[in-house]
Amino acid sequence: MKTDNYRRETVTPEVLRRMYHEMLRIRMIEEKIADLYPEQEMRCPVHLSIGQEAVAVGVCAALTADDYVLSSHRSHAHYLAKGGNLNAMMAEIYGKTTGCCSGKGGSMHLIDLSVGFLGATPIVGSTIPMSVGTALASSMRGEPRVSVAFMGDGAAEEGVFHESLSFALLKNLPVIFVCENNLYSVYSPLCVRQPACREITDLAKGHGVESFQCDGNDVVQVFEMASKAAAKARAGGGPTFLEFKTYRWREHCGPDYDNDLGYRCESEFLDWKKRDPIETLKRMHGDGLFDRDTEAVIHDLSAEIEEAVAFAKKSPFPEEPMMLQDVYV
Repeated sequence: MKTDNYRRETVTPEVLRRMYHEMLRIRMIEEKIADLYPEQEMRCPVHLSIGQEAVAVGVCAALTADDYVLSSHRSHAHYLAKGGNLNAMMAEIYGKTTGCCSGKGGSMHLIDLSVGFLGATPIVGSTIPMSVGTALASSMRGEPRVSVAFMGDGAAEEGVFHESLSFALLKNLPVIFVCENNLYSVYSPLCVRQPACREITDLAKGHGVESFQCDGNDVVQVFEMASKAAAKARAGGGPTFLEFKTYRWREHCGPDYDNDLGYRCESEFLDWKKRDPIETLKRMHGDGLFDRDTEAVIHDLSAEIEEAVAFAKKSPFPEEPMMLQDVYV
C-alpha cells in the first residue's frame, strides 16, 4: 500500500484501547441493526459499515469535540465515532420523535451538533462542499477547528469533488477529505468507473492538494495519518486528502450479504475478511493492551445496545402536525 511521504508516529496504549472499544461498539451496533431489520419496524434504508470501522474510528480519534464532521449515506460509524448519541440514532432509524432528526430523516440523515457531527446526506458528494464551507467559516473566525468530509470512492467522480478541492487549496482551508475506498459503487467496481492506471489520490494531487493513501483496515495507520493532517490544518497548512482502502462486508444497502449477485466473488470477500480491522488491531498490538476482559466489554456493550433499542421501540412516532416542521422548499 502506498504511503508516499507518510511518517509513522507512536500511538499510546490509551488510544489503542479507546479505538478498539469504539470499533467493537460500532460493529456490534450495526450487527444488531442487521439482526432486527427483518422485523420491518425500521422503515428506512440502511447502509452498514461492517468491515470498514477502522476509518471512522481512526479519523475521529484524531479530532477534538469542537471539530466538524460531515458524512454520506454510509454514516452510522462516523456518527458514532464522533460521539453521536446512540439512543437518538436508533430512534431515528425507527422513525421516532426522539430520533436525532425527529424521526423524519432515517438512517441516511443523522446529526448531532453537540459533538460536531453536522450531518449526513445520501446525495453522493454533497457534503464535500459543505465541509469546505465550514472550514472557510472557521478560518474567517480564526477558530482552530478542523472540518472533515467523509466520502466514498464514487464521490471522486462528481464535479463538486474537484471544485471543492481546488477552492480549499486556493483559500488554504483547514479541511481533511477522507475517502473510504471500498472498491465498489453499489454494484460497479472501480475498473468500470475509473482508469486502471490512476489512483484516486492522483486526482487530489492534480489539484495540488497533499495526498496520502494507506491501509484503511489498520486503525493505527488511519489514526496516525489523520493526526498528521489535523495538526497541519490547525497550524495553517491547508487541506489534505486521505484515501483509505477498505471493504464492506454486507450488501451496499441492507442487512444481508450479496456475494451471490456476481458483482464480487466469495474469495475476494474472504480475503478481505481476514483483514478484519478489529482482529488486525488485536493481532498487531496484543490483547495485553486492553485493560478489561473482552467478554466483559462485550457484555457491557450488549446491555447498552439493548437499552438503545428498547428506547427507540417505546418512543412515539411523530404526530401529523410535526411532519412539516423544519421542512423547507
